Amino acid sequence: MDKVKLPQLIDPLKSAMKRSTYVGVYSTSLMERFVDSVLSCNELVNVDVKFLKDAQSLTYFQGTAQTQANLLCQRCNHEFSHSINLEFCFSPVQGTEIEEELPEAYEPVEVNDHGEVDLRQVIEDELILSLPIVALHAEENCNVGPDDMTFGIIEPEQERKNPFEVLKELKRDLE
Repeated sequence: MDKVKLPQLIDPLKSAMKRSTYVGVYSTSLMERFVDSVLSCNELVNVDVKFLKDAQSLTYFQGTAQTQANLLCQRCNHEFSHSINLEFCFSPVQGTEIEEELPEAYEPVEVNDHGEVDLRQVIEDELILSLPIVALHAEENCNVGPDDMTFGIIEPEQERKNPFEVLKELKRDLE
């Protein structure tokens, strides 16, 4: 089956009225911020998105995205493979005042002046947020064991003179 390229801009209101489902891919070459955040990654991000209306007639879209990225282990400095499988659920908003009325299940995403959402940018943002804060192998797979880790010896802190000692002497002199 051929990989279908997804559109960048999508009108969530129209898509929700049609109950549209988009299944396809985005090229990671168009996601510069994500590519700069990892050592290397798959050429494509698989995306599955459904546009719907809930019982309150709120428009939302939910879906999944999957790709593979290679990260640098901060413990041993070796490259390792990291699978990214994320789920998302967004509701389009125009301005900030509507955000407060959204149910907790929906994350707000701002639409442009034409009522469209930049879906590729939303997916890229979610991929970046799904990366680990500190990239590490699992301890059993890491080349650095507990014996290889060295920690410096902390010298005891020198006692400092109390800065108020001078005031005590002045007080004695005044008495």
